[in-house]
Amino acid sequence: MATEQSALSPKTWPFSVSLLPQQAYLVGGSVRDALLRRQADYLDLDFVLPERAIATAQGIAKHYGAGFVVLDAEHQIARVVFANATVDFAQQVGPTIYSDLHRRDFTINAIAYSPHSETLLDPLNGWADLQRKTLCMVAAENLEDDPLRLLRAYRQAAQLGFSLDPITQQTIRDLAPALGQMAAERVRGELDCLLSLPEGSTLLELAWQDGLLQAWLPEVDRSHLERLSTLDQLAAQYHERWPEFSQLLHGWVKEQTTPGLHRSWLKATKLSQLVPADLVSAEASLARLKYSRAEQQAVLSILKGWQYWQQHQGDRLLPLGQQYQLFKLSGAGFGGVALLSLACGMPEALVLPLIQRFLTPHDPVAHPQPLITGKDLVQGLALKPGPKIGELLEAVQLAQAEGLVSCREEALDWVKRQL
Repeated sequence: MATEQSALSPKTWPFSVSLLPQQAYLVGGSVRDALLRRQADYLDLDFVLPERAIATAQGIAKHYGAGFVVLDAEHQIARVVFANATVDFAQQVGPTIYSDLHRRDFTINAIAYSPHSETLLDPLNGWADLQRKTLCMVAAENLEDDPLRLLRAYRQAAQLGFSLDPITQQTIRDLAPALGQMAAERVRGELDCLLSLPEGSTLLELAWQDGLLQAWLPEVDRSHLERLSTLDQLAAQYHERWPEFSQLLHGWVKEQTTPGLHRSWLKATKLSQLVPADLVSAEASLARLKYSRAEQQAVLSILKGWQYWQQHQGDRLLPLGQQYQLFKLSGAGFGGVALLSLACGMPEALVLPLIQRFLTPHDPVAHPQPLITGKDLVQGLALKPGPKIGELLEAVQLAQAEGLVSCREEALDWVKRQL
């Protein structure tokens, strides 16, 4: 279990180990990932201290001019934020480090490293489970105490490429109803991670089979989950074949997010398959899971576009007017609508030309530029302000998409003829 050139080597940390008490231990995911030789550009370290956890964190932050925040005063948990690392300090639970490790979720997360003695503590044989690539619970009561750990098991299995220990999996099945009592924000966080991982679709299906999704996503069935895997496979194919389209799927718009949470049109597309098809019910389901308004609108735009395309698609390319309506309904989520249509068996010949339109910035159908304004209609045609102005402007946009008008003068003449 070599520790050189890893997070287990204190020389890689952004602070001196001399500032830690003798009985300080590095624990959790950073130890696990270092033993698995998983590389990370950003260090995320968790320390357990026997006492004065907040005071120690505050002293280190002050010494280095780093960010400092108290996360939980009652349980003595604080965070220090460096340019290339986040370091959490927590008070030991129980009288010894051994008792603390026995309260953790899985054996692979219950390995501790002492930076002063440069030794590992592994009382629950987590190293053996790392070698077996198996996620094994520490104790059933630990999962019962925090039921979010039930879903976290599938997320960690997806991240690490591990399988679930059979006894652990059966325990999760037995405790599954308890997940319905958890805070929606916490459930959403685990769900987001699973939706953001290509391997997550398979583990989501397994979680569904084991009864974990029913309380939060009651509409989901096997066909929905199988579609997630198809979406992942197609996204991987187009990453090789059409990088510009892949970049569109993995992009996002305007909304900042916290590290560790992933927002993309691909994730929104997969999420659209886990909520009811009815738009009102879909919005209620997303709101219950505490998704942001921006993410709700992203998923709903994909559902709107997809449903419109299903209703109007025949065996030929959509007419220009219907293409315009499709782009308008889908908005920035059109890439997700296109991928979903391909996943549902729509021929490439009917989909790829529309993707190319969407990727063309000034395409008159996908991204029409207004030829006239409401002011033009009021002043140039002596029309009164009101709802009719908006209807005429929309009609002009459609006429532009159909190639009937292409400049301001043609647009005004066309409106005169309509009137």
